[in-house]
Amino acid sequence: MPDKEEVRVIVGVDTHADTHHVAVVTEHGRPLADREFVATGSGYRKIVEFARSYGEVVAFGVECTGTYGAALTKVLRSEGLSVVEVNRPNRQQRRLRGKSDPLDAYDATESVLAERCTAVPKDKDGPVECMGVLRASRSSAMKARTAAINQIKDLLVSSPEVIREKYRGMVTAAMIAAMSRARPAGHHADPVHVTAWTLKKLACRYQSLTEEITEADSALKEILDAYAPLLCDLPGVGVEVASQLLVTVGDNLERVGSEAQFAALVGVAPVPASSGKTSRHRLSRGGDRNANKALHHVVLVRMGSDPRTKAYVAKRTLEGKGKREIMRRLKRYVARELFRQIMNPVPAPSIADLRPLRQELGLTLQNAAEHLHQWPSYLSRLERGQTRNDSLISAYRRWLEEQAAPARG
Repeated sequence: MPDKEEVRVIVGVDTHADTHHVAVVTEHGRPLADREFVATGSGYRKIVEFARSYGEVVAFGVECTGTYGAALTKVLRSEGLSVVEVNRPNRQQRRLRGKSDPLDAYDATESVLAERCTAVPKDKDGPVECMGVLRASRSSAMKARTAAINQIKDLLVSSPEVIREKYRGMVTAAMIAAMSRARPAGHHADPVHVTAWTLKKLACRYQSLTEEITEADSALKEILDAYAPLLCDLPGVGVEVASQLLVTVGDNLERVGSEAQFAALVGVAPVPASSGKTSRHRLSRGGDRNANKALHHVVLVRMGSDPRTKAYVAKRTLEGKGKREIMRRLKRYVARELFRQIMNPVPAPSIADLRPLRQELGLTLQNAAEHLHQWPSYLSRLERGQTRNDSLISAYRRWLEEQAAPARG
């Protein structure tokens, strides 16, 4: 066995549900040993002992640090060891070289040595991990609720006329409430009775899932209020968007070192698509697609209600840019703003004085809206703290103070 005082080693781990295969190589890539361990607490400790017996451990390359390798990653970090998240082996290499657990473990060490994988695994022991668990439960409940309402509507299409007539013209909420209150009576061999009975069961399921989703939303909001209360102050950002972005980043914010890395992580980093005389960028297809979907939602909301975004869209449209190109750029700008708010939260400006001062001066929302070129309803939401626009708040306050100056003089 090599002298561990003179040898620095890299360790690769191919993780599975019940076992982990571990390979050890020198920092120059020479294989030293590999062995299989059980995926239990005692097995994790034996992995650490096995790796250290060959020298100073430079880093562990672990596959699936968020699933099969999550528990091992926690143990390794508690021992003060560096852990790098390793992607699964390249499929082309697998076809040429074959596949086995030892080969996958050695591939993990090669990825670390070649610095192809440098991602820091997420910490899974904080409030963001709690949000991830809640979101997983909420997502499955949403899918099940959608399936339930689709089944209800499908049944109504072919149900007996006496049932179709009863619920015809009702909106979903009223229809679900009526179905859940129904008291079908009859024999199970009667199509009318069985259809009514099934619709009632599906309606009760729909209501139960709606309650489960509401409880998950409340729990998510409670965590956000304690962990990142200022993130939802930004226009277009609600509980759904904020929780998804935080889950994408993880509890350890330091794993995302720069705003450009965050943009790549959420799939909005521009990808060059130039050729010849054409110079352009295209949408990124990488990154977390759920986080990208959250940014897409923010952009859609702002395009419909935010004055700055509307002005930007109008400007780019006049320049001949298409909607997809405009939204690509907006996603990039939104990602920059959200990254800054996640890393260095900035509270929204105080708006408590706006409405009292306007009313004291005898001005209406229409007066302010005409001067600031905004809709009165938008200014009303601004005064009540239901939307955030820092530049507009400053302009609104300056205008009110200008109106108050002559009266005070």
